[in-house]
Amino acid sequence: MLIVVLIYGFWETGPLYYKGFYHLFYQYNTKGAVWGNIVWAHSVSKDLVNWEALEHAIYPSKWFDIKGTWSGSITLVPGKGPVILYTGINQNETQIQNYAIPEDPSDKYLRRWIKPDDNPVAMPDYTMNGSDFRDPTTAWLSKDGHWRTLVGSRRKHRGIAYIYRSRDFRHWVKAKHPVHSKDSTGMWECPDFFPVSTTDFENGLDLDYAGPNAKHVLKVSLDMTRYEYYTLGKYYPKKDRYVPNGESPDGWDGLRFDYGNFYASKTFFDYKKNRRILWGWANESDTVEDDISKGWAGLQVIPRTVLLDSANKKQLVFWPIEEIESLRSSYVRMNNKDIEMGQRLDVKGITPAQADVEVTFKVGSLEKAEPFDSSYTYKPLDLCRVKGANVTGGVGPFGLITLATPDLEEYTPVFFRVFKDTSTNKPKVLMCSDARPSSLKQDRGPLKQDRMYKPPFAGFVDVDLTDGRISLRSLIDHSVVESFGALGKTVITSRVYPVKAVEENAHLYVFNNGTQTVNVKSLDAWSMERPLQMNNGAT
Repeated sequence: MLIVVLIYGFWETGPLYYKGFYHLFYQYNTKGAVWGNIVWAHSVSKDLVNWEALEHAIYPSKWFDIKGTWSGSITLVPGKGPVILYTGINQNETQIQNYAIPEDPSDKYLRRWIKPDDNPVAMPDYTMNGSDFRDPTTAWLSKDGHWRTLVGSRRKHRGIAYIYRSRDFRHWVKAKHPVHSKDSTGMWECPDFFPVSTTDFENGLDLDYAGPNAKHVLKVSLDMTRYEYYTLGKYYPKKDRYVPNGESPDGWDGLRFDYGNFYASKTFFDYKKNRRILWGWANESDTVEDDISKGWAGLQVIPRTVLLDSANKKQLVFWPIEEIESLRSSYVRMNNKDIEMGQRLDVKGITPAQADVEVTFKVGSLEKAEPFDSSYTYKPLDLCRVKGANVTGGVGPFGLITLATPDLEEYTPVFFRVFKDTSTNKPKVLMCSDARPSSLKQDRGPLKQDRMYKPPFAGFVDVDLTDGRISLRSLIDHSVVESFGALGKTVITSRVYPVKAVEENAHLYVFNNGTQTVNVKSLDAWSMERPLQMNNGAT
């Protein structure tokens, strides 16, 4: 595989760049490919591609975490070095916040960690839900000399992000009010809070940036739905309040980092290249029995850069880190190919089961675009379910057919369909990644864990098509298809488990099932090699 395979790698907890190494701490089961026995596993890399597994960083051992060392973050504290903030579970099953420090901060590998006896640093008070109080964020140092961190929680069905302040990174005080909350969203897991520049669309911002020309991002992972959403807005440090700008829904229908199999994500600032990088976890969609058989479950998708969209400044854009291109090998190109309705072109000369493909389509006239039904405004997934890759439209569906057999007995299509929004007289672009036909394996068994999960995923793409062009990039890696629409405006990750479309038997096609002829302006595709060093040495 191309990506970092974690042998039951649950979600990441603390990405960090320190003394020449990228560090990734992640939730890991030491005893099997199912949930339980969670420790903070630890791997390092010099290039974000080749990874070495080290000793586990922290594990349950003291009264304040004897029932679990759950998610958290890591912060570089001047004079102290890296400090871990994490959620511990005590004997009473109460979730409390603790800290850990490296035994030797000069060790570039950060191999050993100490959990001081003066833990915990934050406990839920009588007004809070002690069963849902977890996942402290990376802290930032404000101009008033206080460190600040967020902790996710809920009160009944209201999702909450509490904010804590500290001068010494040891004694933390909860602010009078949450930094933000929202009704009917449920528990907010793995909150992430960071600034993005509104003028510099090439570099990221560190957490402590407090200058002009910036917006803040608040992302939360929704325990009720198992997907995430984010808003853009303004942070008021004197009041410790975050206010969304209202340009996107603040709730289940909100913008997402990824509209597919992607959860518990976390960003960090890469001081080496002055960029913000996003990590995300993709869970398995096959059965528990399958996971136990193969001996691992869950993986980290390819890291992505995060920037504000320069076109409208109303959303973020994401793109695979440049380092992943070092794995490219055999290369093919296609230019200026018309694809009529019902046609598909075989992309030959690469390894379709492990590939990187970038394609730019030109759709021409939008006169044949289907009218958009406004009842689907916040329901792209419902629209994808009824307007799949085989349902003929006007402009689209067109895109890629990945991990396919020649007779399409198995295939995973990633495609666009263009509608005409009569209320705005502008195009409305739907992007889908549909795993329903991905595998001959069928749902089976009365229990959820016995069933193969083969869902479609979908999101709208905010692109005006003034020049008639739209791009798609897909990174294909056996059971993972990561797709980036319109240079990362909409991203969808799918987990798929073909039986026949594997290894050399897999095919990659470009297709069009719309009545409007679509032109492949350019297509560039590469075989992808394995990294020299994988992370499967974790124990």
